[in-house]
Amino acid sequence: MRKLLLILVLLPVAAALGWWYFRERALPDYGPAYREYAYVTNGKSNSVSVIDLRTFTPKTIPVGTEPTGVAANSKKNEIYVVNTGSNNVSVIDAEKNAVVATIGVHGRPYFIGVAEDGKRAFVANSGSANVSVIDLEKRIVIANVRVGSSPGLARVSPDGNTVVVSNRGDNTVSLIDGRGLRLRTTLPVCRQPEDIAILPDSTKAFVACSGSSQVASIDLIHDHVLALIDVGRTPVSLALKPDGGELIVCDFDSDSISIIETGTDEVANSALIGQHPSRGVVTSDNSRLYVSNFGSDTVAVYDIDMGRRIATMPVGSHPDSLALTPEQNYLLVLDTQSGDVTVIQRREPRKLDPTEYSLLTMIPVGVQPNAIVVKAFMVKSAARK
Repeated sequence: MRKLLLILVLLPVAAALGWWYFRERALPDYGPAYREYAYVTNGKSNSVSVIDLRTFTPKTIPVGTEPTGVAANSKKNEIYVVNTGSNNVSVIDAEKNAVVATIGVHGRPYFIGVAEDGKRAFVANSGSANVSVIDLEKRIVIANVRVGSSPGLARVSPDGNTVVVSNRGDNTVSLIDGRGLRLRTTLPVCRQPEDIAILPDSTKAFVACSGSSQVASIDLIHDHVLALIDVGRTPVSLALKPDGGELIVCDFDSDSISIIETGTDEVANSALIGQHPSRGVVTSDNSRLYVSNFGSDTVAVYDIDMGRRIATMPVGSHPDSLALTPEQNYLLVLDTQSGDVTVIQRREPRKLDPTEYSLLTMIPVGVQPNAIVVKAFMVKSAARK
């Protein structure tokens, strides 16, 4: 409690001293049509908090019941929110920041995967053992593909050819033909498969199995399991370097990360990172890893090239999901218990100020925030609307 009070006291002072200077340096001048927002699902408030990342001011949009997963469309100015309690998906127009459609799916959906071409989305329905396929142009469900028991996540490969589904109920992974919308195969893997990462070339997928302290490596060309890789206890999430060369595993009950060489399916390194690491994200230049430590209310900074942790920063209570802004100058940390977003600023060290990272502000959101996504775009001209 004293740590949180100290943060709350110091943050306004830091913001007053240097916020405008660093913000002007960090955010390019894209003109009045540029928008940059963060979207946070609030599970117990039945809402989405929208944070304007130019001013760090929030607003609230009502959605369905128990919103959990959220995803952005890379080709359209739309955000998709999965409402677990009401079994539907809310479509938010990012230019208006308003719900413009609601699409019904099946039982107890949690997450949504959007194809890179922006045309289809895939929702794993944990309560009905299937995946709903949504045509994002028509905003309708065009197929429901049967998979394994209690599917938790459906991830689309970059080439759009494969949808990888982790089935927590029967310890399997289903592979769906992303074009033909049919089940290709269901593979037995390790216990309680959850998070999924797919290589940029779409040849291989990795699935974290929290129940067996393993990560499954799956060949997506020939549809078979290549290896079961032993990692730390309770691997809960995966963070892939943008170049695809290494995969970082957050081992929740080992207080560590495991780094897997994706080409050889071997653990190259492991390191203590903090109490109960929950999520990780890697910078676009492949150099830094940020990890939210759920149990110690901190975020760790790990230098991938040096192979060591270089900083640990206090945040809100029970940090989980993370997101980087497009220019990589702000890290957004979703604090699930305290109901806020901590904004951490990264700047180039100066002669008189060698500190690279600093806490900028904490933004209140709703009750039980679950997930966060960032969307940056140019507003369309009035003539095109």
